[in-house]
Amino acid sequence: MLHTLKYCGVHHRLITCVRHLTTTEVSTALRPFYFNVHPDLFGQYPIQRAINENSLKQLSSIIEMLQAKRWVKPIDLQFYLRDKKCEEGTFRLIKIYIRERDIREAVLTILRTCDLSTEYVDRIPKPPPPKETVRINTNNIDFSKINENDPVFGPIVMRQKINNAKEALKLRNWLRKNYESALEKLAANRPLREEVDRLRQVISKQWKLTDIRWDCGWNVTHFRGCLQSFMSLAEQHPDVMHFLKGRTLVFAPFTGISLEGHIMLNSGEVRHNWFDLIKNVRKHDQTLFRIPGFEKSVSQVLRGIKVGRRKFMPKILAGEYERNLQQITTSLSDYQGKRGFPKQWPQSLEEFEIVVETEAGPLMVSPTGQFIVPSSLPGALLVTFITSNLDEAKEKMNVYKNNKYVERTLRQQCIDEFKLFTLHKDDNVTPDLMIKCCERLLEKKYDLAPYLTGIHLNIATYYSVLSDGVVCIPWNWQL
Repeated sequence: MLHTLKYCGVHHRLITCVRHLTTTEVSTALRPFYFNVHPDLFGQYPIQRAINENSLKQLSSIIEMLQAKRWVKPIDLQFYLRDKKCEEGTFRLIKIYIRERDIREAVLTILRTCDLSTEYVDRIPKPPPPKETVRINTNNIDFSKINENDPVFGPIVMRQKINNAKEALKLRNWLRKNYESALEKLAANRPLREEVDRLRQVISKQWKLTDIRWDCGWNVTHFRGCLQSFMSLAEQHPDVMHFLKGRTLVFAPFTGISLEGHIMLNSGEVRHNWFDLIKNVRKHDQTLFRIPGFEKSVSQVLRGIKVGRRKFMPKILAGEYERNLQQITTSLSDYQGKRGFPKQWPQSLEEFEIVVETEAGPLMVSPTGQFIVPSSLPGALLVTFITSNLDEAKEKMNVYKNNKYVERTLRQQCIDEFKLFTLHKDDNVTPDLMIKCCERLLEKKYDLAPYLTGIHLNIATYYSVLSDGVVCIPWNWQL
C-alpha cells in the first residue's frame, strides 16, 4: 500500500556554462547522486521509480553529448530523492534545467542541487582562461599568395577555396567555364563520330544486322576500335557471319547472348572469343527459346503475375537467367505446397510484375512498381515481401505510367528549346528526377540557353565534360 506523498521542497536550478571532465571522472563524481536516485531504491513506489528511470536515461544521453561538445536542447529533468529528515514515503522533487555545453558545471549543479559534496570535482584543476583573441584587418591582404598551410591565415584561405569550389559547381558558373571546352571536344570528335556511323552502316548492310550498339560506357574512340576489329574478323571468317542476319550486335561488358537475343561481344576480349560465340550462336539460342517457358512457370506459381525485366536491368546471359528462374520457381513451389499464399492476396496478381535477378541482386520495389527479387530469396521471405508491398507497387505503377509520358514530352521540349544535339540520362536517374530536372531547366531557360546550344547533354549525378564532348550535369543542380 502506497503512503501519502509529502514534498519537503522543490528545487529549480539552471545548469550554466572549463575543462571537460573525462568519462571516468564524471562517473566518479556522480556516484553519490546515482546512489540517491537509483530506481531500485523505489521498489514500493512505481510512480517515482518510473520517473527516475526515465530521467536517468535522458541524463546519460545528455552527458554523452556534453562530453562530445555537442549542443543540447534545453530540457527539464526530474528526480525523486528520499528525504532522510522526514517520515517514510516522503520524497524531495529535484528539477534540473539543462541548456549549456559544459559538462563540469553540469556535474557541479547536479551535486549541489542534491546537497552532495563537490569536493572531488573541485580538486580537478580548471584549464587556464582562453587567450584574448587578436583581431586582424584582412581587407588589404592578398590571400591568393598565401598557402592553406599558413599557421595564421591558412584556415581563412581554406574556407575561401571551399566557398569558391561551391560557387564553381553552380550550374551557370560551371557551364560558363566549360562550354567552350565542350564545343572544342565535340568538334574534334566529329570526324570520329562520322567514321563510327559509316562503319556501323557498312557492317549492318553487309551482314544484314538489325542494329549495332555500344553499351560499355567508354567513349567513341573505343567504339570505333571495336567496329574495326569486328570488320577485320568478319572479313577473315565470312562463312559464319550469316548467323548474324536479323540480329542486334552489342559491344558490352561480356560475351554471350542477352535475354533479348542480342549478340553481346565483350569490348575487352580477343576476337577469337567473338568468333567462338558467333560460330555457336544457334546452341545459345536453344537456351533463349526455353526462357519463356520458365517465366511462365514463375507466373503460374504466383497467381498469374507478369514476369518482366526492368529497363536498366544489369546485362545477364540467357543461361544464367534460366537458372535464376528455375531457382525461384522451386522455392515458391515448396512454400505453396506447405503453407499456401496469404488470404489477403487478390485472386490474381496479373496487374503486378516481378523481375528475377541474380543471387546477389536487390530486394526492392522499383520506381516503376516492379518487384525486384534475387533468385536466392527463400519462398517465405518473398511472400512476406510481396504482401507488405502490394499497395506501394500499385501506387508506383500508376505514377510511372503518367511520368513516362511527361518525361518524354519534357525531354523533347528541352531539346527543342535549348537546341541540344542530344539529351540522355544515366540509368540511376528515375523518371520523376528527370522530370524535375527538365522542368527546372526550362524555368531557367534564359539563364542557361547561351551555354547549352549544340551540346550533347547527359543528366547524371555529377559534373563532367567527357573526352568526346558530352556534358554531364547532376539532376539536382543549383543555378
